[in-house]
Amino acid sequence: MFLPKYPDNPTPPPAHTHTPTDQAPVRRPLPSISIDKKAVVTVLVGGVVLTSLLATVAVTAISVAIAALVLRSLFREQTRR
Repeated sequence: MFLPKYPDNPTPPPAHTHTPTDQAPVRRPLPSISIDKKAVVTVLVGGVVLTSLLATVAVTAISVAIAALVLRSLFREQTRR
Protein backbone atom coordinates (compact mmCIF):
# COMPACT_ATOMS: atom_id res chain seq x y z
CA MET A 1 0.00 0.00 0.00
CA PHE A 2 2.69 2.48 1.00
CA LEU A 3 5.41 1.02 -1.17
CA PRO A 4 6.83 3.32 -3.89
CA LYS A 5 6.16 2.47 -7.49
CA TYR A 6 9.22 2.46 -9.72
CA PRO A 7 9.07 2.78 -13.51
CA ASP A 8 9.58 -0.40 -15.52
CA ASN A 9 12.39 1.04 -17.71
CA PRO A 10 14.41 3.59 -15.79
CA THR A 11 16.06 6.14 -18.04
CA PRO A 12 19.60 7.23 -17.21
CA PRO A 13 20.11 10.91 -16.35
CA PRO A 14 21.20 13.06 -19.28
CA ALA A 15 24.94 13.51 -19.69
CA HIS A 16 26.45 16.87 -18.75
CA THR A 17 27.25 18.64 -22.00
CA HIS A 18 28.08 22.15 -20.77
CA THR A 19 31.27 23.54 -22.24
CA PRO A 20 32.55 26.86 -20.95
CA THR A 21 32.68 29.50 -23.66
CA ASP A 22 34.32 32.33 -21.68
CA GLN A 23 37.66 32.22 -20.00
CA ALA A 24 37.95 32.99 -16.32
CA PRO A 25 38.34 36.70 -15.62
CA VAL A 26 41.89 37.92 -15.31
CA ARG A 27 42.78 38.69 -11.72
CA ARG A 28 44.68 41.92 -11.38
CA PRO A 29 46.56 42.76 -8.22
CA LEU A 30 45.09 45.49 -6.04
CA PRO A 31 46.78 48.85 -6.33
CA SER A 32 49.27 49.44 -3.59
CA ILE A 33 48.51 52.31 -1.23
CA SER A 34 51.43 54.32 -0.03
CA ILE A 35 50.77 55.69 3.45
CA ASP A 36 52.58 58.85 4.37
CA LYS A 37 54.04 58.92 7.87
CA LYS A 38 52.84 62.48 8.35
CA ALA A 39 49.27 61.39 7.68
CA VAL A 40 49.52 58.60 10.24
CA VAL A 41 51.00 60.94 12.85
CA THR A 42 48.31 63.53 12.12
CA VAL A 43 45.52 60.99 12.55
CA LEU A 44 47.03 59.68 15.79
CA VAL A 45 47.54 63.16 17.24
CA GLY A 46 44.01 64.15 16.21
CA GLY A 47 42.63 61.04 17.89
CA VAL A 48 44.54 61.76 21.09
CA VAL A 49 43.37 65.38 21.13
CA LEU A 50 39.74 64.46 20.52
CA THR A 51 39.87 61.76 23.18
CA SER A 52 41.34 64.16 25.72
CA LEU A 53 38.70 66.76 24.89
CA LEU A 54 35.97 64.18 25.39
CA ALA A 55 37.48 63.15 28.72
CA THR A 56 37.67 66.81 29.78
CA VAL A 57 34.01 67.37 28.95
CA ALA A 58 33.03 64.23 30.86
CA VAL A 59 35.02 65.21 33.96
CA THR A 60 33.59 68.73 33.84
CA ALA A 61 30.04 67.40 33.55
CA ILE A 62 30.55 65.10 36.53
CA SER A 63 32.03 67.94 38.58
CA VAL A 64 29.12 70.25 37.78
CA ALA A 65 26.64 67.52 38.66
CA ILE A 66 28.32 66.89 42.02
CA ALA A 67 28.46 70.63 42.75
CA ALA A 68 24.75 70.94 41.93
CA LEU A 69 23.90 68.09 44.31
CA VAL A 70 25.96 69.62 47.12
CA LEU A 71 24.42 73.06 46.62
CA ARG A 72 20.92 71.60 46.51
CA SER A 73 21.47 69.72 49.73
CA LEU A 74 22.89 72.86 51.39
CA PHE A 75 19.93 74.99 50.32
CA ARG A 76 17.51 72.30 51.44
CA GLU A 77 19.05 72.29 54.93
CA GLN A 78 18.77 76.10 55.18
CA THR A 79 15.08 76.11 54.25
CA ARG A 80 14.32 73.46 56.92
CA ARG A 81 15.78 75.58 59.75
